[in-house]
Amino acid sequence: MKKTIITVLGKDRVGIIAAICNYLADNNVNILDLNQSIVDGYFNMIMIVDATQASVPFGELSDGIAQLGEQLGMQIKMQQDDIFEAMHRI
Repeated sequence: MKKTIITVLGKDRVGIIAAICNYLADNNVNILDLNQSIVDGYFNMIMIVDATQASVPFGELSDGIAQLGEQLGMQIKMQQDDIFEAMHRI
């Protein structure tokens, strides 16, 4: 399994989760876990997904979800688990 971490941050609005989940489903990425909260009008979500069977390479998937974030007025980042772990170990 190739675990990937997705983080989402921005002003809350209708359809954020739906848009992200549709993008992932369209690219054959399975959602393993997610946690989201809204604090004072700001939406925050972290997802753990399995990108093993993704229909496009990781770089293309990551760029596409970042572009989706721009369309939604959100910041969306996608990182492979090992890179995410290394960054947060320092």
